[in-house]
Amino acid sequence: MRIALIQVGYGDDEPLRDRVERVSGLVRDTARSHRPDLVVLPELWAPTGFDYRRWEDAAEPLDGPWATAMTALAAETGVTLHAGSFVERLAGPGADGRTLANTSLLVTADGGRTAYRKIHRFGFGSGEPKLLEAGTEIVVAELRCGTGESAVAGLSTCYDLRFPELYRQQLDAGAELFVVPAAWPAARVAHWTLLGRARAVEDQAFVVQCNTAGTHAGTEMGGRSQVVGPTGEVLAEAGPDEEVLVVDVDPGLVARTREAFPVLADRRL
Repeated sequence: MRIALIQVGYGDDEPLRDRVERVSGLVRDTARSHRPDLVVLPELWAPTGFDYRRWEDAAEPLDGPWATAMTALAAETGVTLHAGSFVERLAGPGADGRTLANTSLLVTADGGRTAYRKIHRFGFGSGEPKLLEAGTEIVVAELRCGTGESAVAGLSTCYDLRFPELYRQQLDAGAELFVVPAAWPAARVAHWTLLGRARAVEDQAFVVQCNTAGTHAGTEMGGRSQVVGPTGEVLAEAGPDEEVLVVDVDPGLVARTREAFPVLADRRL
């Protein structure tokens, strides 16, 4: 299974429409040059991850223009596209009274869609918790590739990476690979790489982490997207700037790793 991570870099001066057009071009170029099975984009790369003031104006329903464009892009390029996340406008207020959510979208080439609403909201009472509803559902989806291989992917977003119990629940739902789009800042990028390796080791699964580059709303982003194998080895890692990272993974390695070192069978909790 070939996976391509597009570590998008951007600043405050790039209009949303221009960025969507530019990133769509990167997806097309990556699909043409590398023929990946899965392409992954970062969290909130269109409305920006830290400029909360833009979120209300950028919000769209799940069947809005951005999601429709990403669905068409997956069909055009023939890939499964994890389009990162966007600010979803909900049909009505949720349990916390919010009408927006940070929603990731996975789209297959034949138009199938899987959405995941971010469960853990970053901001310590401001930012995401103040503006966004928290997701409540564990979401997994089967990824297929042209060779006939497949893997069950667990979906999560950025700050979720700090909460291992989420990944245990995805593991129990069959996950063999975790896909984590993010807008993770440079100030804590060491945590980003460390936590990705920890989730891989403790769950004996692949971890696919696609971060953002550039600086927006005064926050320097960390980059360092990575793909980690089920024994914790870093199979590929990006630098701090915009970059396309391509790596081939063997989905069967997860089962072989779990069989050779059956630590998960000893779980008591």
